[in-house]
Amino acid sequence: DVQLQASGGGLVQAGGSLRLSCPASGFTFDDYTIGWFRQAPGKEREGVSCISSTSGNTYYATSVKGRFTISSDNAKNTVYLQMNSLNQEDTAVYYCAADYGSAYYICSTYGMEYWGKGTQVTVSS
Repeated sequence: DVQLQASGGGLVQAGGSLRLSCPASGFTFDDYTIGWFRQAPGKEREGVSCISSTSGNTYYATSVKGRFTISSDNAKNTVYLQMNSLNQEDTAVYYCAADYGSAYYICSTYGMEYWGKGTQVTVSS
C-alpha cells in the first residue's frame, strides 16, 4: 500500500515557523517527485513546493519563495517542508503528494499520482 503521511502542522503566531514531514512508503521513493500542496477554506488546492527525489531540484510557488524550504532524505523516504516567516495567508490544510518522474517544475495538483491526508496549519495574528 502506498502511504504518505503529512504531519507537523499546528497553530503558530504570525512570523513563526513550522516544519512539516512526509514519510512515504509503498513505492520507489528515488524515482518520484514529491510535493507539498495546500488548500485554504474556499480556495482551490495549490502547489506550494516540489522536489525531485532523483535530482534534488526544487520548485517553489512565488508566494512562499524565500520563506519555505523543501528537502528530501532519501535514506528515510521522507520529505520535509520548513516554513518560516509564516503569515495568515499560509493558513491551510497542507498535503504531500507523489508523482513518478522528475517533473518537479510542474508541481501541479492535477499531475500527482498519490496523495496523503493533510495536516492543518493555522497562523494567528
